Amino acid sequence: MINRDAQGGSGMTQFGRALAELNIEIICANTSQAKGRVERANRTLQDRLVKELRLENVCDIDGGNRFLHRFLERFNERFALHAAKPEDLHRPLDVKTDRLNDILCHREQRYVSEELTMSYDRKQIILERSELSEGLGGKYVDLYEFPDGRLEVRSNGYTLPYRVFSKDQRVSHTAIVENKRLSHALTIIKAQQDLKSEPKIQTNSEKIGSRKNPRQIYGENYKAKVEAAPAVEMTG
Repeated sequence: MINRDAQGGSGMTQFGRALAELNIEIICANTSQAKGRVERANRTLQDRLVKELRLENVCDIDGGNRFLHRFLERFNERFALHAAKPEDLHRPLDVKTDRLNDILCHREQRYVSEELTMSYDRKQIILERSELSEGLGGKYVDLYEFPDGRLEVRSNGYTLPYRVFSKDQRVSHTAIVENKRLSHALTIIKAQQDLKSEPKIQTNSEKIGSRKNPRQIYGENYKAKVEAAPAVEMTG
């Protein structure tokens, strides 16, 4: 599956990338009949299932999972159709099990600055200096975000140690001094945070809501009209 609005990378979605690495072909519903069958099932799950959960007073995930088995049995008894070919046509998985974690996760490429830092999910990731990371300035590395929240930075198959600085965290002057290698990046972040937190001082005109009158633009014949206007005699 291709994401045409992708800002970078190959433009392939995470789902499409995972299927490609698993050697699974995506077969889209190219007929109105196939699309209608899918949409009817979706409408049932989004509408009927929700109402039946409410009727059964299901209020938590465990109760919903127990109810789901009974619902599927009743639903399949009424609407399921026997397959034209009952034999199992699934092929064996040709990918090692230990690679599934690397495939079924969120992966992105990130550009590494000369200070060995990169941005991801409102965080500043700082690579620890080592023989593996020294030459990565100006290059791209792979970020792996796993379902359990773990985040790994890899380059050519090697995992790189790193530290994380949250952009929501306040930057102090002490942090800039202690992190000399990142002083430039931290100074920029601190300046941005100070600008956001700086209170805006209103003038008296802004407080009372007064507005400036727009500058009046006179035509080319304005001077001629003034000269032709009758003079007004002032008496003391």
